[in-house]
Amino acid sequence: MRASSSFPQRLAQETPARRAARIFFKSNLATFGFALLCFIVAVTLLAPFIAPQNPYDLLQLDIMNSRLEPGSVSADGKTFWLGTDDQGRDILSGIMYGLRISLGVGVSSALFAAAVGGSLGLIAGYVGGRTETLIMRVVDLQLSFPAILVAMMILAFLGKGIMNVVLALIIVEWAAYARTARGAALVERRKEYIEAAEALALPRWRLLFVHLLPNCLPPLIVIATVQIARAIALEATLSFLGLGVPVTEPSLGLLVANGYQYMLSGKFWISLYPGIALLIAIVAINLVGDRLRDVLNPRSSR
Repeated sequence: MRASSSFPQRLAQETPARRAARIFFKSNLATFGFALLCFIVAVTLLAPFIAPQNPYDLLQLDIMNSRLEPGSVSADGKTFWLGTDDQGRDILSGIMYGLRISLGVGVSSALFAAAVGGSLGLIAGYVGGRTETLIMRVVDLQLSFPAILVAMMILAFLGKGIMNVVLALIIVEWAAYARTARGAALVERRKEYIEAAEALALPRWRLLFVHLLPNCLPPLIVIATVQIARAIALEATLSFLGLGVPVTEPSLGLLVANGYQYMLSGKFWISLYPGIALLIAIVAINLVGDRLRDVLNPRSSR
């Protein structure tokens, strides 16, 4: 009886973070996605220490080792487990370093887009009136154009470069955060804690970002996981089309593009393995994001 009576007490004393983690890891698929994502992040962080080669160091590249098949051994005794590309770059090392760029671009663009779009969405949802109309009309205009087309136009004007890619992705992503934040703010602004904060005559910035924002975070966190995966896919597409990162710092999309011309000649591994790594990263992020949506949405069935 004591054990059975103590369980509700422990459940009542459970913090929201622990409760969310307990619900999250009830799903085997979400647990697998989270473990896979942790593995990918660990590989990207440890790439300089565990990668067989630095694919950005031209002194380590040998053109004589170009387009070697997976498992080939070079004249100097190096084994290329996933083969090499047309520059003699080790595909395995290229994937490790390419994941760093792809994840870095995806996460950084999502964070900045969330800051810009979330702030504008909160302002639109709380202030209302002409301010809301103006912000949401810009959001509607932004969302009416295909994201890849807008990003291509921006990069065609700015040129290649990691920072330019991040800027282009911020411009095409912020509108999704603004719409989500506005919807959450419309629900929260009529609640009692907001009315109490208004009665205390708190500064509007404090009311928005100290009181309103924390209660609007759950949907923004969910949308961020989706947008990170989308940003990685967009960056890969832009790099594949030659508008993304420079050749000297190849991402997964550029690695896929480098081997595309050799597919018909049977050198499939140059594009295949980076493409598989890109697919695995996107799937892992989506698995985590789908479960977070269920955990953070109180109306979802568990």
